[in-house]
Amino acid sequence: MPLSCFFLVPQIRLVVEEGLNQLPYTECTVTTPTGYKYEGVKFEKGNCGVSIMRSGEAMEQGLRDCCRSIRIGKILIQSDEETQRAKVYYAKFPPDIYRRKVLLMYPILSTGNTVIEAVKVLIEHGVQPSVIILLSLFSTPHGAKSIIQEFPEITILTTEVHPVAPTHFGQKYFGTD
Repeated sequence: MPLSCFFLVPQIRLVVEEGLNQLPYTECTVTTPTGYKYEGVKFEKGNCGVSIMRSGEAMEQGLRDCCRSIRIGKILIQSDEETQRAKVYYAKFPPDIYRRKVLLMYPILSTGNTVIEAVKVLIEHGVQPSVIILLSLFSTPHGAKSIIQEFPEITILTTEVHPVAPTHFGQKYFGTD
């Protein structure tokens, strides 16, 4: 990972942790290795992550660091360079995704077109928009507004809303620019 992306890891972790705070949990008793009993919480079953490839994959490690056993699906969506329309090329999800809460990972929300297309694919697989939480690092007001207009039930978590979103996140993060 390039040094410039080293500073993004804590931001990814923060937005992932806040996304996890939105998921349902139950109280439980935890027994420590020394035998001490502690009142804690555990996530209810039925949560998963979905990364929009390729940039969304940068957020997967942050999710895995918090929830080692969480299932993660993937969607590959690319925009046509002439029309700017998003097209789905690949989608692979846990078979029971329609019963799960979904943390949708996409770090740079610019126009919102890619996320809207991803949510449509999730809906085709039986996921209700009300159980989708979009995790993003940088969002434009236009992108967030586009998503909320199309799917008002979706939750969007982001670290920053600014009229200009950074470009080429995936290339910079993975060092392929």
